[in-house]
Amino acid sequence: MPLTRVDRLDPAYLHHWVATQAGIARTPGVQYAVLAGGDVVLDGAWGVTDLTSGTPLRGDHVFRVASHSKTFTATVVARLVERGAMRLDDPLDAYVPELGGSRVGEVTVREALGHTGGVRRDGQDADFWQLAAPFPDRAHLLDAVLTSGDVIGRGEAFKYSNLAYGLLGLAVEAVTGTPYPEHVRTDLLEPLGLADTSPELGEGEDRRAVVGHSAPVLAEPGLPARFADGRLPVAAATTGALAAATGFCSTARDLVRWAAAHCDGSDLLTPAMRRLLHRAESVVDLPGAPRREYGLGFEAREIAGRRVVGHSGGFPGQITRTWFDPERGIAVAVLTNAIDGPADQIAAGLFSLVSKAVADDGGAARGGDAAVAHGDLDRWTGCFANLWGMVDVARLGDRLWLIDPRKADPFVGAEELTVEGPVLRPAVHDGFGPVGEAIEVLRDDAGEAVAVVVGGMTSWRAADYERERRAQAVPLTR
Repeated sequence: MPLTRVDRLDPAYLHHWVATQAGIARTPGVQYAVLAGGDVVLDGAWGVTDLTSGTPLRGDHVFRVASHSKTFTATVVARLVERGAMRLDDPLDAYVPELGGSRVGEVTVREALGHTGGVRRDGQDADFWQLAAPFPDRAHLLDAVLTSGDVIGRGEAFKYSNLAYGLLGLAVEAVTGTPYPEHVRTDLLEPLGLADTSPELGEGEDRRAVVGHSAPVLAEPGLPARFADGRLPVAAATTGALAAATGFCSTARDLVRWAAAHCDGSDLLTPAMRRLLHRAESVVDLPGAPRREYGLGFEAREIAGRRVVGHSGGFPGQITRTWFDPERGIAVAVLTNAIDGPADQIAAGLFSLVSKAVADDGGAARGGDAAVAHGDLDRWTGCFANLWGMVDVARLGDRLWLIDPRKADPFVGAEELTVEGPVLRPAVHDGFGPVGEAIEVLRDDAGEAVAVVVGGMTSWRAADYERERRAQAVPLTR
C-alpha cells in the first residue's frame, strides 16, 4: 500500500464540510468514509436512517450500493480467469447453455464486463426499478435477453447493461458450482474481512438497513407532518437474478476498504489484471457532460488532477458513490438515502480536499518563509458565517485555505493563505473579490478565533452567528 501522509488530515474539518453539503441538499442521511495510508481515517454519518423514525444514522448502518455490485462481479470473474476457470474471450453461452444459438450468447465475458456487448439495459419491462414488480429471477432474466436482449451490434457502442451482469452472475454459478452470493462471500468478502457487505439484503442486514426516500414531492393539504419536507419512504426490495449487477449492500467504511484491495500493493489480483479492469475500454464523451471512462466493472474520471477509479450506485431511494486513487491509496465513499442524494458531488469534493491535504509536493505551511507546525496553523482555523453566507479557514495538510463550504467543488474561489504576523494574507491575482487584502482574525481572551474580517465584512463563528440570528428573529405579523 502506498505511504500517505495521514497526519496531514484534519478529520474535524472534513466532517464539517460533508455535513454542510448534506444540510444544503436536505438529504435525510449521508454516510461517508476516507481511507489513506492503508487505514480508514474518516468514518462518519450525518442525518437519520429514515424520516419517519428519526433514528440517527451511524457508520454501521447498511445501504443498498447497487451498481457497486459490478466491481465485485468483475473481480470474481477476474480471479476465476487468473485461475484458468474462465476466459475473457469466451462467449456467454459457454457458461449459460440456454443462450446457445442467440446473438446475446455470442457476447463475450469481456464485452459483458465492459458493457460493449450491445445487450439491452434492463429489459422491455423494467418497472421493477420503480418497485411495481419483483426484480427478475433466472427464468425472467433469460426470457428477457432471449426475446429482446439484442439491441445493437457487439462493439458498436458503450451500452450499459444490468442484464449482461445478471448473465455474468449465472456464468459464475456455472463455473464454481455454487450460488453466486455464496461464492462471493467465500472468495472475497470473508477473506477481506468485509463483514458489513453482502451480495443481497438478508435478514442480518435488514435489521440495520437504512430506508430509501423519494425526491421531494409537491406539498399537499393534510400531508402527515413526518413528510413535511416532501419526501416519501421507499420500500425495500431484493434483486433476484440481478444481484450480480445491483444487489450488494454495504457501508462506506467497507467500501473504502474494498477500494484498498484494488490499490497498488494489494495481492487480491495480479497487477496486470488489476490494470486491465481499471483501464479504459470505452470513453463516454457526450456534449454538455463530463468525460467518463469505463473499464471492466470499474468507472474512471479525473478529480483534482488525478485519474480515479470507482463506481456509482443507484437503487430506489438510495444513491451512492466510491472513488479511489490506486497509486496513492486514497479512497472515499459517500452513501445517501434519497433518490436525489448528492453522493457523487460530495465524494468528488471530499476526494479533492483529502488529495490536497496529503499532497506530497514538499510544500510547507508558510508563516513568511518559515514552516509552521500544524498546531500553530490550527489556531487560525474555524467555520464562520454572516448574513451573506459561510466561510471556512481550514488547514489542509501544511497549508491554510479560505473555503466556501457551500460550493460543491471546495476549490472554486478558494484562496490559499499565508500567515503574516497577526493576519492572514491571500495571494494577489485577478478577481472581483477583496484580492490581496489581509484577513483579520478576532480572538477571545483564551486566544480562540471567534470571527474573521474578510474584505471589511465580519463573519462570526457559525454556531454563534446562527444562535444570535435566531434570538433576534421577529415573527412576521400582518
